[in-house]
Amino acid sequence: MKILVTGAAGFIGFHVAKRLLEANHEVVGLDNINDYYDVGLKYARLNELGIDQKDAEVFDSPCQSSIFVGKFKFVRSALENREFLPTLFQKEKFDVVCNLAAQAGVRYSLENPEAYIDSNIVGFLNILECCRHHEIKHLVYASSSSVYGLNEKIPFETTDSVDHPVSLYAASKKSNELMAHTYSHLFGVPTTGLRFFTVYGPWGRPDMAMFLFTEAILKGEPIKVFNNGDMERDFTYIDDIVEGVVRIIEKVKPVSKRLDYSVYNIGNNQSVKLMRFIEAIEHKLGTKAKKNLLPMQPGDVRRTWANVEGLIKDYGYQPNTPIEEGISAFIDWYQKYYESDSQTT
Repeated sequence: MKILVTGAAGFIGFHVAKRLLEANHEVVGLDNINDYYDVGLKYARLNELGIDQKDAEVFDSPCQSSIFVGKFKFVRSALENREFLPTLFQKEKFDVVCNLAAQAGVRYSLENPEAYIDSNIVGFLNILECCRHHEIKHLVYASSSSVYGLNEKIPFETTDSVDHPVSLYAASKKSNELMAHTYSHLFGVPTTGLRFFTVYGPWGRPDMAMFLFTEAILKGEPIKVFNNGDMERDFTYIDDIVEGVVRIIEKVKPVSKRLDYSVYNIGNNQSVKLMRFIEAIEHKLGTKAKKNLLPMQPGDVRRTWANVEGLIKDYGYQPNTPIEEGISAFIDWYQKYYESDSQTT
């Protein structure tokens, strides 16, 4: 199967591309490698896939992997590039598209709203148009748990109302679901949206709690604990997420004239208290965190919890990584990555 993975230099996209390649699929990765966070980490992920940084830096010029020879190529481009994207679809003739590229971050959407419209709305429209005109068998795309907004019903279910987003990021993800529904209805494009909950693990994003807490504790600096620690998240280990995404990609939906549109929660199927999450990090590091207790931030919600029964029923999805095990794996990676990085600088 030939699969386009957008956001391939990102956290989830990198892991999904790697798993697909290990399963002997042919993959084309696309990413604009923006500077929302450390681009060095993005290039390091691509290096793990056999892509040289100098090759990856060039826009709209596909380059070949030295590890997954003949199976993986990468191209630096933006989803909002309306000229290049159709050309790529025409040349590569993908079977499936996995759209994981997006401007991420709830808090950053308060500072730079334009980036969310460009990437998450205009970019997603371009993906839909390409899927429509190039007979893509299945579009799997990233939505977000943030669409639940001020919903207080626990656990979150896909049948719940998502009409009250509390950030532009959340609004853009809700828009993606509506746009996908329209293209499934009008043009028979099979689409599956995945509402990701809090994902963590090796190669994770530096703006996420797992990364920020580990970095601060190791430096002896205080960690920022919002809502005075009264927070709960459905923390989900990356391997569990990837397992679910790949199962959906490999189970290709038939193209038909009927509406073929689905949305699923993808998470750990439980809510973990933020303080327990911090304690697990402290235990692994053997160091107590200095905590700076702060009020709730604009755009944040107090609690998330995914009901993933739909994925369990339809795809046999079963998240099974305990929080302590996942945190241990992340910290092992973090210490190895930054130790080797310091030795080469």
